[in-house]
Amino acid sequence: MLAMDYRGPYRVRATQKAEPAIEHPNDAIVRVLRSCICGSDLHLYHGLVPDTRVGMTFGHEFVGEVVEVGSSVESLHKGDVVLVPFNIACGSCFFCRRELFGNCHNSNPQATAVGGIFGYSHTAGGYDGGQAEYVRVPFADVGPHKIPEGLSLDDAVLLTDVVPTGYQAAEMGEIQEGDVVVVFGAGPIGIMAARSAWLMGAGRVIVVDHVEYRLEFVRRYAQCEVVNFKEVDDMAEHIKKMTDWLGADVCIDAVGAEAAGNAIQHLTGVKLKMQAGAATVLHWCINCVRKGGTVSVVGVYGPTFNALPIGNAVNKGLTLRMNQASVKRHLPRLIEHVQAGRLDPSAIITHRVPLAEVADAYHIFSSKLDRCIKTVLIPPGAAH
Repeated sequence: MLAMDYRGPYRVRATQKAEPAIEHPNDAIVRVLRSCICGSDLHLYHGLVPDTRVGMTFGHEFVGEVVEVGSSVESLHKGDVVLVPFNIACGSCFFCRRELFGNCHNSNPQATAVGGIFGYSHTAGGYDGGQAEYVRVPFADVGPHKIPEGLSLDDAVLLTDVVPTGYQAAEMGEIQEGDVVVVFGAGPIGIMAARSAWLMGAGRVIVVDHVEYRLEFVRRYAQCEVVNFKEVDDMAEHIKKMTDWLGADVCIDAVGAEAAGNAIQHLTGVKLKMQAGAATVLHWCINCVRKGGTVSVVGVYGPTFNALPIGNAVNKGLTLRMNQASVKRHLPRLIEHVQAGRLDPSAIITHRVPLAEVADAYHIFSSKLDRCIKTVLIPPGAAH
């Protein structure tokens, strides 16, 4: 089968690999119809995630057709078309029973934090991902969700990560009616967080980034205010000036480890890897939110430490909330939002690229070329 193949930082290619096989009675094999490149895939591509091994296939956002099921699988059958959450969850452990599907204890038992994730290094279980023609899906009775009639593949593939993660970012902010919400990052997750903030009653939404075409896109798509941080001397002072000197009620980090905006953070977190990525946006969130406010973090950071102004958070009485999105928990509500027209996920797709050209697709997305917002990869034979 054709699959994306990681060869080291900034080096990926499309190559022929062996097709996956059933390894456990609870497995299913899915023929991929659509997959995406996620912003967090770029952390792998740039060599920032530990134990990302040469030969791995990335891709935690995919939909496809079930072509084989293990002997214990009951809810899926050959021919079902499914969207597959990026979390690999057993459905029965301590954490899954509490709907913390991103923290499943059985899909990544050697980890103390994250559960299994498709195509996201051996720190997340070492599972090959969906940037391929076929993928093995463990715990097939738990994760895969049959795509309802009328829901397009393009909308469905964005319900595997982007929409639920943006939605949970807003949810964790505990937004109250009329709140001022500041979202850092105008990538796909930040765009969906901004759109979701309105659904939860925000009175004002402000998105911060430095790439002008992304700011133009989110201003139009999410009907929000925008700030280019390159035009701001002091982010905390600027946000306070916009909010009657109180600060935002909620700040959302939708950027993560590769944030621009602070040379020292970038040097220590990205270049020298002395901390788990540049904590620039975490500093901005803590310093821009009002006293008693909430900081929501969905940006990806590495498993080591970051230097944070925790004293400021304590003295301001902040609530800090963060996690990988529990996709399975959100799907019923989000499918309803899409079907009712309140969310239009596929509108953020700017590039549809054949899987065979995956190297070019990564370069375009990583370098922010051609006004790229979201890239969908289409395997051979899946164009229709």
